[in-house]
Amino acid sequence: MRILVVEDDQRTYDYIRKGLIEAGHVCDVIEDGRDALAHAAREPYDVIVVDRMLPGLDGLSLVKALRAADVRTPVLFLTAVGGVDDRVDGLDAGGDDYVVKPFAFSEVLARLNALARRPPQQAMEATRLSVADLELDLVRRTCRRAGREIDLMPREFALLEYLMRNQGRVLIRTMLLERVWEFHFDPQTSVVETHISRLRAKIDKPFGRPLLHTVRQTGYSLHV
Repeated sequence: MRILVVEDDQRTYDYIRKGLIEAGHVCDVIEDGRDALAHAAREPYDVIVVDRMLPGLDGLSLVKALRAADVRTPVLFLTAVGGVDDRVDGLDAGGDDYVVKPFAFSEVLARLNALARRPPQQAMEATRLSVADLELDLVRRTCRRAGREIDLMPREFALLEYLMRNQGRVLIRTMLLERVWEFHFDPQTSVVETHISRLRAKIDKPFGRPLLHTVRQTGYSLHV
């Protein structure tokens, strides 16, 4: 494999590079996130290893920028930032796996091998979401249903994106508050219900078939 390691701690990247070379792989190291973005956008790699805390451009922003540029190379986050929300943020940003430091090299190598075996994703899978005739373009930040453009406010767009990424699943109010509003407490307001109502008025009411459903006393689900 040809592997890019984006890490600014010399002891860490020396250790990883030595292990990868001994395992028969080619390893490039870049210490700056902005430099890594430019390099990874033009050079083909089988897997990219990314730290969260980087100079120039942090790891989350780096991976988001790569995905926005249609770079589909699998990404393994390798970082000391290891809380549940941190891991979720890393995967939501476009990461494919997440390992917390301190780490065992054997595990990292096994995870890299597993990522390299995955079939390549189609670019459209990362930049567009669709449920029935409802489409969300994550790059242009546009929404259409049945070919008709729908104007969404930023929070409505974020809410719809989360619902579409989890189509068919019932999402409870607490999950929506955490993932869309980044609230880790109950604000004791009807913010979720208000935005669901506004979203339903835009994506459902003008059309014949509802997609956004209320699951009584549980939450909400987007499905046909």
